[in-house]
Amino acid sequence: MFYTYLCIMSCSGNITSEESPRIKKPNWLRVKLPIGENYRSVRNIVDEHKLHTICESGNCPNMGECWGRGTATFMILGNICTRSCGFCAVATGRPHAVDWDEPQRVAEAIHLMKVKHAVITSVDRDELKDGGSIIWYNTIKAVYALNPETTLETLIPDFKGDKENIQRIIDAAPNVVSHNIETTERLTRLVRIQAKYHRSMEVLRTLKKGGMRTKSGIMLGLGEKREEVIQTLQDLYDNGCDVVTIGQYLQPTPKHLPVVRFVHPDEFAEYKEIGYQIGLDYVESGPLVRSSYHSEKHLSSGREATSK
Repeated sequence: MFYTYLCIMSCSGNITSEESPRIKKPNWLRVKLPIGENYRSVRNIVDEHKLHTICESGNCPNMGECWGRGTATFMILGNICTRSCGFCAVATGRPHAVDWDEPQRVAEAIHLMKVKHAVITSVDRDELKDGGSIIWYNTIKAVYALNPETTLETLIPDFKGDKENIQRIIDAAPNVVSHNIETTERLTRLVRIQAKYHRSMEVLRTLKKGGMRTKSGIMLGLGEKREEVIQTLQDLYDNGCDVVTIGQYLQPTPKHLPVVRFVHPDEFAEYKEIGYQIGLDYVESGPLVRSSYHSEKHLSSGREATSK
C-alpha cells in the first residue's frame, strides 16, 4: 500500500536576505536522488491528474525517499501563495482562479494510489473571503467519500484567524489537523512576515476545542535560542497541540533567509525528550524531519516508543 502526503507549505518566499556566506551542509543532511519504479509511478499520477506537490514546489529534501516508496505531497488551491515568508520555496504572487474540480481529482489520485493515510495541504489564499476553506471542506469530504478507509491529516493555513473558516475544517472532521508555528515568537516577524505567533497559537487552541487531534511544526537553524525553542514547545502544549515535528531549516535559494547554523542530531534528540517531558503526545525530531514526514505515525501517541 502507498502512503500519500497531501500537504501545505503555509507560506511562500521571495524575500531577499542580506548577503551572507553559505554554511557547508554536514554529512547527516545527505539525501538520495529520486529514482526507481515507484518514483515514476507517483510522477505519472501527479502529472495525469494535474496536481501540485509541495515535494517539488517546496524543494523538500525527502522527495527521493518518499516518492521512491510510492508517496507524494500534494498542494490544493494551486501552487502560488499570497504570502511571502522568508523560508519557503513556493512561488508568491497572484493565484489563479479556484479550481472547483480539484477536490475530486485529489480524491481520485488517493484512490488510484491505494493510500492508507493522506495529508492534504494548500497555499495561503488571503485574497479569498473564505481563505480557501470551502475548497478545503469539499476536498476532505471528497477524499472520505471515495476512500472511506483512508485516514486523513490536513495541514492548514491560519485563515487569518477567522473562526468560521477554521470551523469548516472542524466540521469536515479529518483525523489530524496541523498548523505550523514554524519558528519562535521572536523570529516570527522575520520568518513569517504576514503571520502572527499568537494568532497561530489561537488557531491550534480553536481546533482543539473543536475536538481535533492537533499538530504543529518548528524549523531550527534560523538563529533561535535554546530557551526559545523550549518556550515554543511549552506554548504549543499549553494551546492544545498534541503532535510536534522539529526539523532543520534548509535555505531553498540565495533569495531566502540564510541558515544560521546546522543543528546536530543529538540536539534534535534532546528537544524530542524535552517535548515529551512537557507533555506533548508525539514528537518527531531530526534534521530531515518535515511536517508530513512519517505522518501516519502521528495518528496515535508516540510516548510508548520513547519509554521503551
